[in-house]
Parts: sequence; C-alpha cells; structure tokens
Amino acid sequence: MANDNSNQWSRVDRNQNMYDNQPGQEPPRPRPKGKGSGPKKPRKPRKKRRWLLAIFLWLLTLGIIGSLAGAALFFTYATDAPNITESDLASENSTQLLDSQGNVIWTMATQERDYANANEIPKTLNQAVVSIEDRRFYKHNGVDPIRIMGAALANIKGSSLGMQGGSTLTQQLVKLSVFSTSSADQTLKRKAQEAWLALRVEKNFTKNEILTFYVNKVYMGHGIYGMKTAAEYFYSKPLTELSIPQLALLAGMPQSPTYYDPYLKNNSAAKERRNTVIEAMVKYGAITEKQAKAAIATPVNDGLQDLTTKAENADQNRKVVDAYAKSAISEAQKLGYDTSKSGLKIYTSMDSSLQQSLYDNANSGSVTFSSANLQISATMTNPNNGRVVAQIGGRNVTTTFGLNRATQSSRSSGSSIKPLLDYGPAIEYLNWPTYRTVVDKKYKYVGTDKDVYDWDKKYMGNITMRTALTQSRNIPAVRTLEEVGGANAEKFVNGLGITTDGTPGGSAAIGIPVTSEQEAAAFGAIANGGTYYKPTYITKVVTADGTTHNYTTTGTRAMKTSTAFMITDMLKGVIKPNATAADAAITGLHQAGKSGLVGYDEDDNMPERAISDAWFTGYTRSYALSVWTGFDYPKQNYIPWTEQDLPAQYYAKVMAYAMQNKDNTDWTMPDSVKQTVKGNIVEYEVKNASWSNGGLPSVTSITQSGETPAEAGISTNSASTGSTTGNN
Repeated sequence: MANDNSNQWSRVDRNQNMYDNQPGQEPPRPRPKGKGSGPKKPRKPRKKRRWLLAIFLWLLTLGIIGSLAGAALFFTYATDAPNITESDLASENSTQLLDSQGNVIWTMATQERDYANANEIPKTLNQAVVSIEDRRFYKHNGVDPIRIMGAALANIKGSSLGMQGGSTLTQQLVKLSVFSTSSADQTLKRKAQEAWLALRVEKNFTKNEILTFYVNKVYMGHGIYGMKTAAEYFYSKPLTELSIPQLALLAGMPQSPTYYDPYLKNNSAAKERRNTVIEAMVKYGAITEKQAKAAIATPVNDGLQDLTTKAENADQNRKVVDAYAKSAISEAQKLGYDTSKSGLKIYTSMDSSLQQSLYDNANSGSVTFSSANLQISATMTNPNNGRVVAQIGGRNVTTTFGLNRATQSSRSSGSSIKPLLDYGPAIEYLNWPTYRTVVDKKYKYVGTDKDVYDWDKKYMGNITMRTALTQSRNIPAVRTLEEVGGANAEKFVNGLGITTDGTPGGSAAIGIPVTSEQEAAAFGAIANGGTYYKPTYITKVVTADGTTHNYTTTGTRAMKTSTAFMITDMLKGVIKPNATAADAAITGLHQAGKSGLVGYDEDDNMPERAISDAWFTGYTRSYALSVWTGFDYPKQNYIPWTEQDLPAQYYAKVMAYAMQNKDNTDWTMPDSVKQTVKGNIVEYEVKNASWSNGGLPSVTSITQSGETPAEAGISTNSASTGSTTGNN
C-alpha cells in the first residue's frame, strides 16, 4: 500500500503545473479506508472536459436556433416590407410653371426641389458625401456588418467623426424614400425592412445612381430639398461652381439641417460640421492637406446670399404672376393633371416682360388710382392663336392665389359690349354698312315705361352706325339689338365665348356680365379677321417620366372677314381725339378698341355721373388687351367721373410697351368689302349685299369718326361715292 500511495503522489507531482493553473482546487487526498475497500484513484479531468463540451454544444445549439429564429424573423419582416421604385428614390422636381422662354415662374409643392442629374453633381461633392456618411460605400452591398460594429465602438468611445450610425448611405436613402424619419419609428421591424430594401436597391442600381438619388433626396432646411436646390438657394449658383468648403457644408448638413444651418446667428456648429467633413475628405483621399487647410480657413458664411432679400423677391415675383399662375394651374387640372403631385413641368405662353408691365402699371403709380381699394383686372392675348400672354387679377395684392378678377369676377361690360352684341350681328346678319342710319331720339325699353338715356341725357337724332359706335350712344345700340333680334345676337356673342343669361334684349344692349379674359378673346377674334380662339395658357406639359404633351390651339369661324374688318374700322374711330377713348391713343399705332362705363340707378344714392365699372378693350394685329377697373363692393364706393379714362390710360401704357418690337401693320380690306366715301369719311359696305336703311334718311358720319380719303391713302376718284339714299 505504501508503494501505491507513493506512486499516486508522484503522479500528482508530475502534474503540479496543471494544478497550479487551477488555484481554486486542491490536490486529491486518499479516501479513508473502508471495509473491504482500498484507496480510490483521483477524478479524471476528462470528465470535466466532457462537461464543458456539453455546455458548449448546448450554447452552440441555442445560437444556431437563435440565428435561425432571427433569420426567420428577418425574412418575415422583409416579406412585409413596402415596395420601393425608382420613382420613390428619384425625388421628382416640384411641379413648376414656366414662361414662354422656359423660365420657372411658379413652383407648387410641399417640397421645394430642383432635381440634379448626375452630370450636374461634381465629383468633389460625391466624395464629400461618401467621406462623411459612408466611407465603405463602394465596398458593401447595401448593408455593412463592419460599419455596424464600427458604429457600436464609436458610440462607446464617444467618437464624433460622423460614423456613429450603423446605416449605410443606401439604407439612409431607403429611409428617406419610403419610411418615416422619426426616431420613434426606428423599430427592429423597420430596421430589418430597411436593410432588406437596401440590398434590393444595390442590386438594381449603380453606386453612382444611388449617390445621385441621395444628393437629390435629403432635406437641407429652409423648406428645400436636394443639394442642387440648396446651392441655388444659398449661393445662387449651380453645384458645379461651388468651392470645396461650400460643397463640404452642403454634404454635412443633412444630418441636422436646423442645427447646422449656416444662417444662424451662432453658426459655430455649422462651421464645426463643415470642418469635420473636410477632415474626413482628407482621410478619404478626396482632397490634400493643403486644400483642407485653405478650406477650413474659409469663413463658413462665404458666398451665402441674403435670404431676407431673396424671400422678399420671391414673394414679390409670386405676386406679379399670381393671377396668371392660378389660371394656368386651373387649365392644367381641366386637362386631367394632378397638380398637387410633384414632377410636372407646365410650359405656358406667358411673356414675363408683358406680365411685369401689367403689374407695374397697376401698382407703381404710373397710372393714377384715386383709391388703394380701386381694383383692376387685365388680360392680354395673342389674337392669332388665343394664347394668354399676360394677366393680372388685382392690384395691391397681399396674398397669393387669391381672387383672380380677370376670370372669377364677371362685371357689367357697359358699352364695351356694343360691337359684340349689337353692331357686329347687324353687319353679320343684316349686312349693315358702316354708314347705315340709326336713331338717337327719346326712347323707352320695349314693353316698359323706362326711358333709355345716354350719359349726357341728350339726343343726336339720325346718325350713322359709325357715329353711334364712336360716340357710344346708348339708344341706337338698344334699337339695333331689337332689329338684329335676341336670337341672332345670342348666337353671335356665344360664338365669341361670351354666354348670356337667356336671350339678350333691352338693357343687355348696353351691358352684360363679362370678364376681361372673355373680352380679350372676343375682341381678339375681330382683330384676326373673325376666328375665335378660346383663351389658353398652356403650350405643353412634361410629366415626371419625361413624356411631353403638346397643346395647340384651334380656332372656329365666329364671323365673316367682312364683319371683322368693318367693326375694326369703326373701332379705330373710338380712339380718335373727339371720341370716347382718346386717352388710349398711341401716336402712329394702328389699333382699335371700345370703352365701357356703367353708372348707378337713381335709387343707389350715388353722386351724379358716379361710375361703378369702367372698361377699355383694345387691340392691334399682335395683341388684344382688356382692362376693367372698379371696386369689389360698388355699393360702398364709386369711380369719379373724372377717372372714367383710367382703363384707357392703363391700356395705352401697356400696349405702347408691348408694341415696341412688333410690326405696326394695318388691317387689309378683304375682297368681300367695298369702300365708299361719304361726307369726307371713308365708309365700308359688304359687296353686292342687300340691306335696309329702315326707311330712314341717309346721313354722314361726324368728323374724325373715321378716316378721310387722304388718311386712308385713297383718292375720291378711286372710291365709290355711292348714293346717299341707302339701299332701302
């Protein structure tokens, strides 16, 4: 037994090192001798190894089960992930209105964004973004395990190098495109879906495309999205013209646009963030130490524009084009476009210089308005195609997208309707010549005891249609409408885009509700020789997918060329010195037009000759311009008689400017019309047409109501003098 014990401890001695490494255990001692037994051998370490192995295997099994469960959960979440399309990633432009030269005049979207194509994004900006947001961007496939571990360590160490987040740049793009950015929504399910979609995005798009999506997607503060928009807003420059410190500032802002706003009074955070980006760019190899030193030494506000002035200018510009924009957007909606969505480019016919002229002459004091509350609406068209080139819906506008009086406020036309409802149909359907006799004598509306009066409450007796129109006499107009017949008058004026409330008659002859848009289009038909074009604003629309939809105009014959020419010739006399709209005269310009005044009834208790509505609609071969002035509440305010010519004065200012670079061409007499000289005035009649003078004596037009033979460039021998008895 002694030898056995000796051998046992010798084995212990040989394994002493093993026990020294297990200080928590003592060497085995011999068990006490028992009955029928000897000493036991010590416990073998192999049993403990088996125990440790069992624990390891259990942990491994649990790990595999956990991994499988995690994978199953991940794919469960992934299959429930929302769909993501290129449209989601691409960040469409704000819907924009553009003028006739392709300049943006209006944007309408909750997100102000101008999309940058890849060739508009400098390489330095892409490098700055990658340097600060995702240095391993070109090495991963959307999800970066190394980045995730690095982010964990960075957060533990408190690093501020911009790598704290575990999301790759691709994951950030996914979050911005289809998920909420609220921290409350950062759930495990959301993170799993974000990772899954990031893998899909990387599979379907190149790295450069992903970077382009990101640069356009991020919020940059001040209500704007995308770095191109920010460059234009902050610096008034394209991205390609920005310096390294400016690009670094933009690249660093998306992490917290408000905190890193360089316009803050204390912009130290913006400067620190910009410098962090610059340092990251050096580590990334995008710039040299020398470039970085120079960039860091640059003030953070270098090149920034004055946003107060910019905002004021933007607000002012919106006021200038407000009415036109409202009309164009309304037309786009009628064409079937959802203008509340992003990505539309709506090209219009607006001539921005003419639009500015309309606005300035209504607001700058070049035309005197006696009251700040005296309002105006004006519409200017191209009579040869119906395109609206300029429009204002009011003056002293304080809000945008408010009331557009040019289209939304129908007011009594006064005498400006006479060429359209009375004398136009008389020429068209009854073949009246310009010298046809009409009667200006005491008269009552048919079927009533109500007298028809002129502003002077006087009578001119038997006069020509030309004289009646140029002097704007009411009684001849009422009687002419009765002879034409309400049905014919309604047909004629409806063909010019003006609707009537029932068959016109009686007082309708001297005024019906119209807008300046309607009158501009109607007189435009006379200007072009008789073709009516519905007023339009849009020339083409480019949708978000790049599809272009062009919109042309098609006119309809509203009157004979003879009718249009003869009306125009008479309306030229309206602007003569002794006529009713002499203030519209522009020296040397071939033009025509008609004024209109609306008075008050006696029971309105207004001063004598008080005016509720004043009009002038005139035209050349190039433009038609209709102008209305009045108060929104005419029962409370009135236009003094001394200001009756405000619309004509306004018209003259705008039209003189508009015609500076246009051909000043006169109208050509069509073959269906014949000249005749009566009383030294050149008159016109429809060739070979039968007409009645109504049993009235023939008379001649008053001086200056028309052209003399000399003014018309004809001799009395070359024009028929005709009979003075009329074609009865």
